[in-house]
Amino acid sequence: MDIWETLYNKAKQLYHPHDVSPFIYAENVVCALEADDGQIYTGYCFEATCGVFHLCAERVAAFNMYQFSKQTKVKRMIAFREAAPAGASGMPCGACREFLMELNVANAATEIMVDYDQRETITLGELMPKWWGLDRAKGGTE
Repeated sequence: MDIWETLYNKAKQLYHPHDVSPFIYAENVVCALEADDGQIYTGYCFEATCGVFHLCAERVAAFNMYQFSKQTKVKRMIAFREAAPAGASGMPCGACREFLMELNVANAATEIMVDYDQRETITLGELMPKWWGLDRAKGGTE
């Protein structure tokens, strides 16, 4: 079993879409990520009609990583709905991309699964080639 199959299986265990209330829908997108030290953290999407409370699976997994290990660097991640990513379906949204870059500029090297069957990945840096915060992250102006 390769690391991608391990990540896929960990995330898949969380996939149980359901209404939490008439206003909240949860567990319809799942994510597993491998932290810099090799530990795996997971998360699922929690969507509320009040957009301020919406949390994507990728950010929840990253929050869990930080909460339980204080790590900020992500080696690789997979996110999906009912099936493994194929095409652009596993791409993190703009808010998640931004959060991962702000968490640690080294996350530009994070591999993101694009096509599970083909084991095709893309890096966060490829998705954010001219990230606005690079100078600040490397010690520029605050």
